Amino acid sequence: MAKKLPKRYAALRAKVEGTKLYALDDALNLIKECAVAKFDESIDVAVALGIDARKSDQVVRGSVVLPAGTGKIKRVAVFAQGAKADEARAAGADLVGFDDLAEQIKGGKIDFDVLIASPDAMRVVGALGQILGPRGLMPNPKVGTVTPDVAGAVKNAKAGQVQFRADKAGIVHSTIGRASFQPDALKSNLQALVDALNKARPATAKGIYLRKVAVSSTMGIGVRVDTSSIAATAA
Repeated sequence: MAKKLPKRYAALRAKVEGTKLYALDDALNLIKECAVAKFDESIDVAVALGIDARKSDQVVRGSVVLPAGTGKIKRVAVFAQGAKADEARAAGADLVGFDDLAEQIKGGKIDFDVLIASPDAMRVVGALGQILGPRGLMPNPKVGTVTPDVAGAVKNAKAGQVQFRADKAGIVHSTIGRASFQPDALKSNLQALVDALNKARPATAKGIYLRKVAVSSTMGIGVRVDTSSIAATAA
């Protein structure tokens, strides 16, 4: 006997045609309509790319500043010293240090969401890989978190930068905002992400690159998006 769905979930499913490809505007309006939890749900996107993620030359990874932000205030820590440390503080970093910051992390105190490092700090940060790596906090030049421009990196992180990386199935998962965002804000964020993914397309990727796109809210239903409607917004 099939398990009976909770009434709330069944009501949401009734609003969405599972196999239908919705135009982007319609999909975002529907997702907002289905986000009825008592908290401000995250609006997320899953993008299936036409890549073979098992191949080293088809890794898709990068970062993008979402124009409407993420709806979340991020705490930013920076490994830097001297003038670079001063620049990071002036840019709004919540925590700036060097050997002292490394000791704090070794002690288990990790009260930040993003970690940025100047290149000269990587000799210290590299020793923290086993702690930072599993948490997704290890700085990497490919996503702009290892850079001599620590001030710029801090500003980007505070402005709503998200990092993306295709998983083993070639799917990129990312937030594009909150249920409280207006549809146009969600739309501009999604388009910015898609633009960044297109720029990160591996030269060896063949065929259709943007294969499938679906949007959802934290407690809501996934809605499939017609990829041609996303491309149209970039015109």
